[in-house]
Amino acid sequence: MPRLRLPHFVIVKSPGLLPMHYKIGELAETLRIPDRTLRDWLVAGAPHFRDERNNLWIHGRDFAAWVASWRKPTKKRKLRKGEAFCLRCNKAVVMQDISTHPMRGKLIMLRGKCPECGCRINRADRAPTHSTNNINWTDIQNEK
Repeated sequence: MPRLRLPHFVIVKSPGLLPMHYKIGELAETLRIPDRTLRDWLVAGAPHFRDERNNLWIHGRDFAAWVASWRKPTKKRKLRKGEAFCLRCNKAVVMQDISTHPMRGKLIMLRGKCPECGCRINRADRAPTHSTNNINWTDIQNEK
């Protein structure tokens, strides 16, 4: 079954649905989508039930869980030292020809070159902090 494309505002608003039963019109109005779209999602597998009068009901929390299950998984990985994200290659790469430029406060701008496509890539980072209070055990022993 192909993936559904859920509108961004449905993804954002669905976790805020109340733990109650909604009619199709109420849920469509809450999520700002057409009734027909919501009915198509019910056919695609959105959780719902019919009562004895044949009315369709959708539980808010169950629907929110269904929307969350259709979201694309996020790929999160912190960049390592010397890496930056190349927007042209659309991936993290190790920078070449790195130069640093001071910014505001403790921030520095690392500017380098992408090894694959050759475009300029930037990364903001914190300046390394060197405390004057760091004392090595070997320094103390050498003083004696």
